[in-house]
Amino acid sequence: MAPAASFNESSKTICVMDASGCLGTNLVLRLLHRGYTVHAAVQNHGNLKYFEELSRNSKKLRVFYSDPFDYQSIMDALKGCYGLFYSFEPPSDQPNYDEFMADVEVRAAHNVLEACAQTETINKVVFTSSATAVIWSNNHNKTPDDMDERNWSDINFCRKFKLWHAMSKTLAEKTAWALAMDRGINMVSINAGLLMSPDLTITNPYLKGAAEMYEYGVFVTVDLSFNVDAHICVFEDISSYGRYLCFNNVINCNEEAIKLAHILVPPSESSVPQSFEDTRVHQQRISNKKLNKLMVDFDSELQLH
Repeated sequence: MAPAASFNESSKTICVMDASGCLGTNLVLRLLHRGYTVHAAVQNHGNLKYFEELSRNSKKLRVFYSDPFDYQSIMDALKGCYGLFYSFEPPSDQPNYDEFMADVEVRAAHNVLEACAQTETINKVVFTSSATAVIWSNNHNKTPDDMDERNWSDINFCRKFKLWHAMSKTLAEKTAWALAMDRGINMVSINAGLLMSPDLTITNPYLKGAAEMYEYGVFVTVDLSFNVDAHICVFEDISSYGRYLCFNNVINCNEEAIKLAHILVPPSESSVPQSFEDTRVHQQRISNKKLNKLMVDFDSELQLH
């Protein structure tokens, strides 16, 4: 179903939280382009200036400083909003994922979903999770079926192998789903692959276990534009439900691995080889059919004015 048919009210006000990350910033810009009024909820004071300058040129953009650990600031940003796009950005004083980040991310998710439950206007929440909350378990070689959004990463497995990003994303998403179901919140999640953003580096916590993901055929990436489109599509389409694995590329052969390596570590800074002797193509073991089916008729340039 095309968005124009399923969602045609242009007066809706949407909150994007956290708007300061690469995904959040681009969601704000795309939503404004589509005719929405946007509340940009920014966690990091350093990003406020960009949005404040942007808001001077757009009557449809309001900027909020919103800390996921300050309940009132969340409520202020959500006031009058019909929908929420929520993604977690690590606090500036704790930028690296470690074994304690799960507690931080879970508390943030709990606060935001609880705040949504207390508003009278929020109709739909799009919760940004990760493919790392899907792919990590002991069952890679035991099941003949492709992984999809019905799979969950095993918390004990993640803890054992220090996969802190996966553990945090899994626990936070499970917390969000439990609250959404308990409070009757209409929520969908986007379980995105490694985001190919301009600021991507080798230190990205998603990459812990990259060699194993590659061999298992579950190492997936997503372009920024496709990820933004997917988020808006699942929000606008009234038939969307549950979780959606979101990726548009699979790293499962020599050529793709080399290409990614050069993005993560520029050739001038490393001795990444131009090719490997390994010419195997690892079988893809992960499916995004559910999302692709939903996005068949999605028009990324549609303006709802």
